[in-house]
Amino acid sequence: MTTTLEITEQLDTIQTPASPLFTDFNISEQLKSRLAAAGFVKPTPVQAGAVPPALEGRDILATASTGTGKTLSFLIPILEKLEANSVPSTRGKRNPIRALILLPTRELAMQVLDNYFKLMPAAKHDAVLICGGLSENTQFDNLDRGPRLVVATPGRLEDFLRRREIDLSKVEMFVLDEVDRMLDMGFLPAIRRIVTAVPRGRQTMCYSATLDANIQEIVRDYVKDPVRIEIGNTSKPSDRVELRAFTVMQDQKLGLLNQMLTEEEGSFLVFTRTKHGADRIARKLEKLGHDTNAIHGDRSQSQRTSALKGFASGKHRVLVATDVAARGIDISDIKHVVNYDLPNASDDFVHRIGRTGRAGAKGVATTFVMPQERHDARKLERELKIKFDWREADKNLEKEERNKPLDLNTISGTPAAAAVDPLGALLALETRTWRSGDSSSQPGAPAGGRSGFRNRRKGSSNGGSRSQGQSSHGGGKAAPGRSASQPRGGNSGSRPTRGNRGR
Repeated sequence: MTTTLEITEQLDTIQTPASPLFTDFNISEQLKSRLAAAGFVKPTPVQAGAVPPALEGRDILATASTGTGKTLSFLIPILEKLEANSVPSTRGKRNPIRALILLPTRELAMQVLDNYFKLMPAAKHDAVLICGGLSENTQFDNLDRGPRLVVATPGRLEDFLRRREIDLSKVEMFVLDEVDRMLDMGFLPAIRRIVTAVPRGRQTMCYSATLDANIQEIVRDYVKDPVRIEIGNTSKPSDRVELRAFTVMQDQKLGLLNQMLTEEEGSFLVFTRTKHGADRIARKLEKLGHDTNAIHGDRSQSQRTSALKGFASGKHRVLVATDVAARGIDISDIKHVVNYDLPNASDDFVHRIGRTGRAGAKGVATTFVMPQERHDARKLERELKIKFDWREADKNLEKEERNKPLDLNTISGTPAAAAVDPLGALLALETRTWRSGDSSSQPGAPAGGRSGFRNRRKGSSNGGSRSQGQSSHGGGKAAPGRSASQPRGGNSGSRPTRGNRGR
């Protein structure tokens, strides 16, 4: 029978004298000291609700959005259990993996690992990251050191399981974080495979921003007699976020954003609908003098990590992002969220707005609405039972030039030549375009370069889509047809196989 613990108070109410402290938890003095040294004093509602039953070994099923303190609510029980029941290492034998945390994106996984090392600064090899987009060989080497905790994304972990590169048969504590996002990203088959690899007698903690009937049916198979924790209403924006809506023309959005950046303080997270739009806006904001970076699925892992670190540290005041990439953003002090483009669905709107107004802080969420989109914005208000503070953008804002008119003078060389023969000027542009193509400059290329262009597009499509998919989802599949006995992937084809390494 499920025990339900409903916690509906706002995060800012935990400052009352009656609120519990981390020192009130039934944990070791060493862990209490490390929590205090890391600046953790008063638990958030999800921490106050989840930690005590988790310390007793109970399964947890929690409804809580990102930014409510979920990470610490499962790290504290994991740390306490690992320290209280430590297994002495055996020389020449790898220590078993005792705890597993599964998350949808590598960015979230990295942030969980960062929090772990804040509380365990001396345990360098005690926890490892398993995810796509990073070196496989490095992850193999880290596993060889015998970590007790693995933090992973589903795709890469499933791949390692299939190739028998990881053993989860001794896992005692299993965390599924942001279950709804993992299902949205198509990870259900991978999760099912991973669950079969961990012991049935494990302790399981599931966290999800929403828990509709479909998700409940899935997680029911993973938890046993769970303590049910509900933190507020996760299906609508937080009351701590001020909701604004500006009616603005498309070519004045950039001017309005520039005006906001000039007049208001704090960091800005700007959402766009497309990757191209994110890059374009970031470039133009840089030209206007604002420290800006962009994050989306086409950027490499190092670029995405650098962008997040730069934004979190304050190096970049503005981060322009797409919805998929923003799922990995877990930064607590974002002041402004701007919907530069209207989101496609109400769930996306709630997810975007949830990046601000976190951990008891106030935030501002501004949505740019073109006149033809007012109906869609009103629909958002009705569906989410919210009300925007409607405003009109200044009509005198500078208009963005998206496509400048063609200047024939710059093509033909002189104004007189363009005036005499405008058609010739256009033909000159066409000829220059073909001559600048890569394929036509190669020896033996077909006339006009059409065949070479088609081949490049075909190669880019086949190779690029696989790479992007792995980057967005933190996956990473083995090459088709490669068996576990063949050399592992990565840069080094000479790495010994499993059998040769004597495992």
